[in-house]
Amino acid sequence: MKLGYNLQLEQTQKLIMTPELRQAIQLLQFNSLELNEYLSKELEENPMLELESPVREIEAIEIDKKEPDIDWKEYFEKYDDISYKPQVDKNVKDFNLEAFTSYTPSLREHLLFQLGLAKTKKSEYKIGEYIIQNIDNNGYLIASMDEIAKMTDSTPEKGSKVLEIIQGFEPTGVGARNLKECLCLQIRGDDPPIIKELIENYLEDIAYNRLHKIAKENDLEINIVQDACDYIRSLEPKPGRAFMGNSDDTKYIIPDATILLIDGEYVIQVNDYTGPRLNINNFYKNLIKDGSDIKTSEFLQEKFNSAMWIIRSIEQRRQTIYKVVESILKFQIEFFRKGEKALVPLTLKEIAEDIDMHESTISRATNGKYVQTPRGLFELKYFFSAGLSSFGGEVSSTCVKATIKELIDKEDSKKPLSDQQISKMIEQKGTKVSRRTIAKYRDELNIPASTLRRRY
Repeated sequence: MKLGYNLQLEQTQKLIMTPELRQAIQLLQFNSLELNEYLSKELEENPMLELESPVREIEAIEIDKKEPDIDWKEYFEKYDDISYKPQVDKNVKDFNLEAFTSYTPSLREHLLFQLGLAKTKKSEYKIGEYIIQNIDNNGYLIASMDEIAKMTDSTPEKGSKVLEIIQGFEPTGVGARNLKECLCLQIRGDDPPIIKELIENYLEDIAYNRLHKIAKENDLEINIVQDACDYIRSLEPKPGRAFMGNSDDTKYIIPDATILLIDGEYVIQVNDYTGPRLNINNFYKNLIKDGSDIKTSEFLQEKFNSAMWIIRSIEQRRQTIYKVVESILKFQIEFFRKGEKALVPLTLKEIAEDIDMHESTISRATNGKYVQTPRGLFELKYFFSAGLSSFGGEVSSTCVKATIKELIDKEDSKKPLSDQQISKMIEQKGTKVSRRTIAKYRDELNIPASTLRRRY
């Protein structure tokens, strides 16, 4: 074998991801909140970037060049000490966001307020405070009586006595240690004794709708058991969730685009919040032209190139989202006219071919993006669904789900439809769907099986 060094010229094809291309892909993939966080950071770091100020229409007004007469007495009556405070017209009411925002106390604040009103000793109040701090967001006590006694330097008997007081607070059922205790706390004094009996011994049977078993073992008529179970199901299993409205984990959806119906035509608007207009700062642009300081000019030139690329990427993102929404509107026009039963099967590949883009680009453009339509707010992914064979062509899985829900809503509750019966009824309408697929779609719709839907 001959060993040696030599030069060989080859021609190969490679896809090189430049930093600018990575940035453009990243911007397209961002949802509205992520994009604005990214742009806020860039606006802080790049002096060349600035948000475009809104354009306002100004009416032409003839301005009298003469200085107007000023009633200084009236001026000072309207304003306070103008040297230290902002000038605010007292005749104009101050409307701000805080004035319209209501505050709802947390569950712990609500319970501590009631504890303060209760007639308790100082030692009992200390125990009550510790108990309330150990009640989770669902309203359940997560500490044992022994732990409470140890941490408050008391006894389990004293802790149980204070817990009984707290369990009498609103919301009803709070302070329970398990589901059975929570439901029992919500029973009224005039409720039949069978209610408590069913809660303590037959919760699993109620969950699986085994009403015949309950009726047989307790020698009761089936309709009495049905009424008792309906009442138990109406009780609140998580009494604390009514106070979760002020949670910091609340997420808000800002649509990336809006489809409007104007004079019988659908018009698409891309939300400026999800793709704000950016400009180049004129002051720093003039500094580059001046060029008196070489280091400053080089720094600003680098920032200028970065700013221009961001502006182009944002505009490209806006155009891509617009084209994707426009293509979805074209394919799913019947959905906007007739509703979800008219939704047709659609894939990312079809949209990609329609607007001449890569399938991965469409995936990034639709992931986490929302559109506001005359029929409600939808994620763009909602409009893509698999197709099922039908005598009249393909039918989307969303359409089949809507049909399943409609059939179940109209069924006789005493004789609910089985998955096999639903499958046959849909097949009679022209679409062949297996029983297993019906069960899968029913689970996705959070609809229980026929045995659990049956009423007696």
